[in-house]
Order: sequence, then C-alpha cells, then structure tokens
Amino acid sequence: MLNDVSKAQALDALSGRERAVAEKFAAGMTYREIGRALFIAPTTVRTHLAAIYEKLGVRTKIGLAAYFAGASSAQPAPSLSGAPPVLAIFPIECLNSDERWRRFADGLSSDITIDLSRYAGLPVIAFHTMKSLGSKPADFAADGKALGVTYFVSGRLRADDQRIRLTIELADAGSGVSLWRERYDRPAEDIFALQDSLTESIINVFAGSYGTLATVGRNAVRRKPPASLRAYDFYLLALEQHTTFSRAGNAEAIRLFSRALELDPTFANCWAELAYAYSVEACNGFGDDMLTSIEKWRAAAENALRLDPTDSCAHACLGNVRACLGDLEGTERAHRRAFEYGSNHAGILTLLAGSKALVIGDPAEAIPLIERAMRLNPLAPPWY
Repeated sequence: MLNDVSKAQALDALSGRERAVAEKFAAGMTYREIGRALFIAPTTVRTHLAAIYEKLGVRTKIGLAAYFAGASSAQPAPSLSGAPPVLAIFPIECLNSDERWRRFADGLSSDITIDLSRYAGLPVIAFHTMKSLGSKPADFAADGKALGVTYFVSGRLRADDQRIRLTIELADAGSGVSLWRERYDRPAEDIFALQDSLTESIINVFAGSYGTLATVGRNAVRRKPPASLRAYDFYLLALEQHTTFSRAGNAEAIRLFSRALELDPTFANCWAELAYAYSVEACNGFGDDMLTSIEKWRAAAENALRLDPTDSCAHACLGNVRACLGDLEGTERAHRRAFEYGSNHAGILTLLAGSKALVIGDPAEAIPLIERAMRLNPLAPPWY
C-alpha cells in the first residue's frame, strides 16, 4: 500500500495535461465533458487515461478518486463473495420550503434509482426503502451493512423559478469516505438534461470498477424526459394517487397521467404508468366497460414501448394485457423482456411475481422473484 509521499511522487510523474484529465475524470466527468473543458477530443482523453492508469498503478475510477483523496484505504474492498456492488440512493434533501420542489426532489431521486436499476449488473436498493429508513448519510453505516450496500449517493437541492443548484456525492457505505462529488448549477428549464447528466456521471464512476457497466452507453437506453416541469408535476401527483389502489384514486391517477400526456405526448414513463392504471381499472372493475379499459391498457403500453423499448414496466403491462387477450406466447416474451430490463428493480420484480402467480398460474416461478424484490426493498410498500 502506497503512503501519501509515494502517491505525491507518482502524481508528480504526470504531465500537466494528464493531471488535469485525471482530476476531472476522478471527479465524475465524462470523456465528452473533459474534452470540452480542455479543448481536446474524447479519444484523446481516453489515450491520456490509459497512460495515467499505468503510471499510477490503478485499475478503476474509484481507485483513481481515492488516489487524489490521498488515501488508498478510501477504495472499497472487493466483495469476498464476488457479488456485484450494491448501490443506495438517499432521497435528495430539498433546502426549499416550497412543497413543489420537495416533491420534485423526491421524484428526481426515484428517477435516478430507476435509471440505474436498468443495468442488470448493478443492484439498487429501492427508493421506498431508503426514504422509509429516515437515516442520514452520516449515520448510515449500520443500515448500510444490514442492507448489504457497498456505496451510497446523497444530494442537496436548492431551487427557484430561474435556477436549480444540486450537489451530489458518492461515498463508501462502510467508511463514509467520499469518493466523488459534483455540483450542478443549471437553468430551471434544463432540469431533465441535468437528470441525464447526473445519472451518466454516476454510471461512469461505476464503469471502471464493475465490468458490465463499462460497455453500456447511457444514450442507448435513455428515456426521453418530459418537455416541461408542468407535465412532470402532473406525473408526480398522479403517482401519489395511483398507489392508493382505490376506485377514486385510480380514476384521479388516470386523469392526471392523461393531463401530463396532453402536455408532453412523448413522456414514455407516463404512458407506462397510465397502462398500469388502466390494468388496475380493468382487473378491479373500476371502469364502465372492461373491454374498453383493456384496449386503453394495451394502447398505452404499446405507446410507452414505441417511445422507450427498454421500459420494464411497460413490458410487464403489455405481457399482462396480452394474457387477457389470450396471447400467452406474447405474454411470455413481454415478461422475459421486463425481467431483462428490470432485473434489479424491486417494483418490476413484484409486478412480475404477481403476473406469474395470477396471470400465468405458476406461483412456484413467482416465489424467487418476490424474494429478490424483498431483498432489494425490505421496507416494501403495502402493495407488495
């Protein structure tokens, strides 16, 4: 293990350009962002990083971040079991008293959790569990150990109608040592570009230390975000109603989801949730005509997948509606895709478990799915 003097000597061996590239990459910037900042091509950034890794004797981005922190012990020890790292996202702390921004901070935290759980190699603790714990990053060690968390992400949001200021930090769950930190200051209308940039940065931190993320392009699976805060606000309010699973609550959720889609018809997640709401309406007899509800359910799921073919919720909903229409082979294909894209998303696993037991009639296949969901979300909401 190198001491601080040895590390300083190794850093001195880097050229000025290499030092700048290393510092920015360790801070979570992407090749493209570094290239723009230093006026060099992204391929040149990659060439510099190959030389930097060789000179410093590190293999991962987290190792590089620990090098600049001056403590090799900041690099988390590899799991003895060979299991992949587990990530937890704390609810972003909103420093505003305005309820609208508090709701937005929760929605952003949840969206980041869902985006990261798309990657089959990265288990992510469910947002509901993290919110229910009520613990703070400073006292998370015991809870993190109980949940098997390797790293956690925390953040603070301050916003007004003109600008959004967000600070995000990645830390070792065992020691609490900060591995990466970034500040974002963006115009309020650019919040969805901010979410994409934030998620991409976090994924890049993990790319060096976990193989399956290294070759995954963020843009290839990116959902197109809503075009306006207002549409997103309706979406968040609809989700609150949706989880009541009552006739009145479900009807209100459908109204709010539909309103959001009037404002932004390209909002893929909203189409998927609308499909789910219509499935609740059809299966519980909440509507006036079941066949009409089923047709709206099918159309909404297909719209979601046309906009985002990787949406695991939409695949699960489409699978279930195909079962209602007698297409069991189509159901199996859709459920397979839902699992492929949502294998680390506790909510999707729960939906699939229910589908296996109630739609397909195979409870034995449902048990391991719900057991995995409960491991990822031990503080599960009542609908589980």
